[in-house]
Formats: sequence, structure tokens, C-alpha cells
Amino acid sequence: MLRSIRLSAALSACALCLASWSIETDRSTEDTHGLFEIREEARRFISQENAKGHQQWDALEPNMKTLVPRCAVPLETRWTPKSYGRSKPSVMVICTASVPNTVMRRWDVHVPVERKPNQTESPAPF
Repeated sequence: MLRSIRLSAALSACALCLASWSIETDRSTEDTHGLFEIREEARRFISQENAKGHQQWDALEPNMKTLVPRCAVPLETRWTPKSYGRSKPSVMVICTASVPNTVMRRWDVHVPVERKPNQTESPAPF
């Protein structure tokens, strides 16, 4: 009986922890690069693209399941090429050199974008 009470308490605490987790709270640590910073980099790129005046886009959220090592160099951004086979436009946030780890040396995260309302032009070339 005591064991099931402990298990219920642990599960409840876990659920509360997961419920409070979001892109806003997923910040970079010494070992991992946060989704917040990745999304913000995509937003900066989209803001620059929007300033060019061709199309108007909004950067959405990266996949919440994404976990990447901390980047050791400044992040790069560009449109995801069509050759990558993605069904909708997205921005690639690229790390060309992550901090030393056993998993990956470099990575890229695709952040989906959508056209702002009332936009009827064709998608950006990529």
C-alpha cells in the first residue's frame, strides 16, 4: 500500500514537471542547446527575411522531442532546401561544431514556418 502511494506521488510530481516544461523554459545548459535559443535564432532569420519584403512568415516551434548538444560556435540559419524532402517550408538552424561529446559533432534543427495571414504570394525559394 505504501509503495503504491509513493508511486502515485512520484507520477503526480512527474506530470506537474512535464506540464510546466515548454519551449520558454527549455534553455541551454552546459551540455545541451535549448529549444528556446534555437527558436529565437529561427525568429531572427525570419525577421531578416520579412524585412526584405518578399513574403511575410512566422517561425513556429521546433519539435519538442529534439535534444542536441550545446553548440560551440555561433548558430547559422538558412531556408531548408527542398531536396531535404520536407513537406512544408522550414528554417534550418545549424551548429557546425558542438561541444565535445560522444553523440554528434554537428547538428541541424528544422523549425517550421508558416505564411502570415493575408499573404498570397508563393513560398520563398530554397
